[in-house]
Amino acid sequence: MRPAANNSIENKFSSLSTEEKVSVITHGVALRLSEWKKRLFMAESKIRHFGEKCHMSLNELEKKGLPDNADHEMHEDYIMWHHWTEEAEKAAKHIADLEAIAVYGVQR
Repeated sequence: MRPAANNSIENKFSSLSTEEKVSVITHGVALRLSEWKKRLFMAESKIRHFGEKCHMSLNELEKKGLPDNADHEMHEDYIMWHHWTEEAEKAAKHIADLEAIAVYGVQR
Protein backbone atom coordinates (compact mmCIF):
# COMPACT_ATOMS: atom_id res chain seq x y z
CA MET A 1 0.00 0.00 0.00
CA ARG A 2 1.48 3.35 -1.07
CA PRO A 3 1.31 6.36 1.20
CA ALA A 4 -0.83 9.24 0.01
CA ALA A 5 0.97 11.82 -2.16
CA ASN A 6 0.98 14.38 0.63
CA ASN A 7 2.69 11.80 2.87
CA SER A 8 5.71 11.36 0.59
CA ILE A 9 9.13 11.09 2.15
CA GLU A 10 10.04 14.45 0.63
CA ASN A 11 7.06 16.11 2.34
CA LYS A 12 7.84 14.44 5.64
CA PHE A 13 11.48 15.45 5.39
CA SER A 14 10.53 19.02 4.45
CA SER A 15 8.43 19.27 7.58
CA LEU A 16 11.48 18.71 9.80
CA SER A 17 13.31 21.61 11.37
CA THR A 18 16.50 22.77 9.65
CA GLU A 19 18.53 21.41 12.54
CA GLU A 20 16.89 17.98 12.25
CA LYS A 21 17.36 17.91 8.45
CA VAL A 22 21.07 18.64 8.87
CA SER A 23 21.31 15.93 11.52
CA VAL A 24 19.58 13.34 9.32
CA ILE A 25 21.76 14.19 6.34
CA THR A 26 24.96 14.29 8.38
CA HIS A 27 24.30 10.91 9.99
CA GLY A 28 23.14 9.36 6.72
CA VAL A 29 26.20 10.64 4.88
CA ALA A 30 28.49 9.32 7.62
CA LEU A 31 26.94 5.85 7.40
CA ARG A 32 27.06 5.74 3.61
CA LEU A 33 30.65 7.06 3.55
CA SER A 34 31.68 4.27 5.89
CA GLU A 35 30.03 1.66 3.66
CA TRP A 36 31.57 3.03 0.45
CA LYS A 37 35.02 3.32 2.04
CA LYS A 38 34.83 -0.35 3.05
CA ARG A 39 33.80 -1.23 -0.49
CA LEU A 40 36.70 0.80 -1.91
CA PHE A 41 39.15 -0.88 0.46
CA MET A 42 37.90 -4.32 -0.60
CA ALA A 43 38.07 -3.43 -4.31
CA GLU A 44 41.59 -2.04 -3.98
CA SER A 45 42.64 -5.19 -2.09
CA LYS A 46 41.30 -7.37 -4.90
CA ILE A 47 43.03 -5.21 -7.53
CA ARG A 48 46.34 -5.51 -5.62
CA HIS A 49 45.87 -9.28 -5.37
CA PHE A 50 45.45 -9.65 -9.13
CA GLY A 51 48.41 -7.32 -9.79
CA GLU A 52 50.64 -9.35 -7.49
CA LYS A 53 49.43 -12.61 -8.99
CA CYS A 54 50.17 -11.44 -12.56
CA HIS A 55 53.24 -9.33 -11.64
CA MET A 56 51.85 -6.35 -13.56
CA SER A 57 49.05 -3.79 -13.56
CA LEU A 58 45.80 -4.25 -15.43
CA ASN A 59 46.90 -1.50 -17.86
CA GLU A 60 50.11 -3.41 -18.60
CA LEU A 61 48.14 -6.60 -19.17
CA GLU A 62 45.74 -4.72 -21.45
CA LYS A 63 48.68 -3.46 -23.55
CA LYS A 64 50.32 -6.90 -23.75
CA GLY A 65 47.10 -8.87 -24.02
CA LEU A 66 46.44 -12.22 -22.44
CA PRO A 67 49.06 -14.81 -23.35
CA ASP A 68 48.07 -17.34 -26.01
CA ASN A 69 48.40 -20.10 -23.43
CA ALA A 70 46.21 -18.35 -20.81
CA ASP A 71 44.16 -20.90 -18.92
CA HIS A 72 40.56 -20.69 -17.73
CA GLU A 73 41.64 -19.29 -14.34
CA MET A 74 43.57 -16.45 -15.95
CA HIS A 75 40.56 -15.53 -18.07
CA GLU A 76 38.35 -15.51 -14.96
CA ASP A 77 40.91 -13.43 -13.07
CA TYR A 78 41.02 -10.95 -15.96
CA ILE A 79 37.23 -10.55 -15.87
CA MET A 80 37.19 -10.16 -12.08
CA TRP A 81 40.09 -7.72 -12.23
CA HIS A 82 38.02 -5.53 -14.54
CA HIS A 83 35.00 -5.90 -12.26
CA TRP A 84 36.92 -4.79 -9.16
CA THR A 85 38.54 -1.92 -11.05
CA GLU A 86 35.08 -0.66 -12.03
CA GLU A 87 33.86 -1.13 -8.44
CA ALA A 88 36.81 0.89 -7.12
CA GLU A 89 36.05 3.71 -9.55
CA LYS A 90 32.36 3.63 -8.62
CA ALA A 91 33.15 3.65 -4.88
CA ALA A 92 35.62 6.52 -5.28
CA LYS A 93 32.99 8.58 -7.11
CA HIS A 94 30.35 7.91 -4.44
CA ILE A 95 32.84 8.85 -1.73
CA ALA A 96 33.69 12.13 -3.46
CA ASP A 97 29.99 12.94 -3.94
CA LEU A 98 29.15 12.15 -0.31
CA GLU A 99 32.13 14.11 1.01
CA ALA A 100 30.90 17.12 -0.98
CA ILE A 101 27.50 16.78 0.70
CA ALA A 102 29.13 16.37 4.12
CA VAL A 103 31.05 19.62 3.68
CA TYR A 104 27.92 21.41 2.51
CA GLY A 105 25.90 20.06 5.44
CA VAL A 106 28.47 21.13 8.00
CA GLN A 107 28.63 24.67 6.57
CA ARG A 108 24.85 25.17 6.92
